[in-house]
Amino acid sequence: MKKIGIIGSGTMGRGIAQVAATADCQVVVYDTNATALESSQQQLEKILNRLVEKGKIDQAKSDAVINNISHATELEGLAGCDLVIEAIIENLEIKKSVFQKLESIVSVDCIIASNTSSLSIASLAATLQKAERFIGIHFFNPAPLMKLVEIIPAIQTSADVTTASKAIIDSWGKLTVLVKDTPGFIVNRVARPFYGESLRIYDEGLANTATLDWIMKEIGGFRMGPFELMDFIGNDINYTVTETVFKEFFYDARYKPSFTQKRLSEAGLLGRKTGKGYYDYSEGATKPEPHKDEQLGKTLFNRVICMLINEAADALFWNIASRDDIDTAMTKGVNYPKGLLHWADEIGIAHCVDTLDELFDTYREERYRCSPLLRSMKKNNELFY
Repeated sequence: MKKIGIIGSGTMGRGIAQVAATADCQVVVYDTNATALESSQQQLEKILNRLVEKGKIDQAKSDAVINNISHATELEGLAGCDLVIEAIIENLEIKKSVFQKLESIVSVDCIIASNTSSLSIASLAATLQKAERFIGIHFFNPAPLMKLVEIIPAIQTSADVTTASKAIIDSWGKLTVLVKDTPGFIVNRVARPFYGESLRIYDEGLANTATLDWIMKEIGGFRMGPFELMDFIGNDINYTVTETVFKEFFYDARYKPSFTQKRLSEAGLLGRKTGKGYYDYSEGATKPEPHKDEQLGKTLFNRVICMLINEAADALFWNIASRDDIDTAMTKGVNYPKGLLHWADEIGIAHCVDTLDELFDTYREERYRCSPLLRSMKKNNELFY
């Protein structure tokens, strides 16, 4: 049985703790704020009670999960852990400070990990005296429900630590994918056009939010449209991830943020959590009706899906992850209806290349450059599968 430490008792920290405790690990959740720890415990009890009511688990399992979790307001409480996962604010300096203190407390064999969604794993690892013990372990929210976990070794991470980390998370019933330490990893990188190209189409006035959401759900088969999803995630969070990826990729035009989303964030119109974003969520508010033009829908869907496929193909071209891990990440991490590389085969590689070239010819922007891998595959009449 492994002893697991969790740094941070927010939504992600609590969720990861629940996953580990459900897998019969002894878990210590550390937070400097005792009130936050108490609140986290109450939230977890509520969640487990609901699972018992629904018949998903029995009372004995619920009690076992609660008993497997203890709390600490001092970092020293994590001494004796085999693996510590940090899940606090996305601030490089704050994280580094915590890791430096932690390293002097845990054993030399303890694996230290970050749940960061966008920061450099190499940069965080460099904080430690023993950098080879550090790794990225990125869960998706809500951690107990989302199957996918991205495992991101830094260039300093030892092969043994990568293997051990993957084995631990796999044993918790998760589906792990191995990812190179690059901005956004797989999911937050490859998913950018779902939001970015939809925003671009909206900014051009080609369709309103309701129409674009209808297109991506009705024609594309996505569970949520891009604007619904951005309102659900929070426009502040979604914009920050886009801005971070844009900066980290040396201002590559493909990840350029939208002024529309920037202004919504600045205005505090963050979506569901503030009652208004792209849509009005106040009581009695009516949602705008989509313009259900099938031909327009197919044209605009084609533009977004080809941009997504291009991003997935480029991730493979740059060896960010394997073909299968890229498709698994998108279906299990963000619930895409199909893996994007499978989708490329279905649509046709030549069609994707032609669509991207047409967009590039129209706009003359680097944003629409076609991945060398797609171009090569068209030339050689190849498929991903």
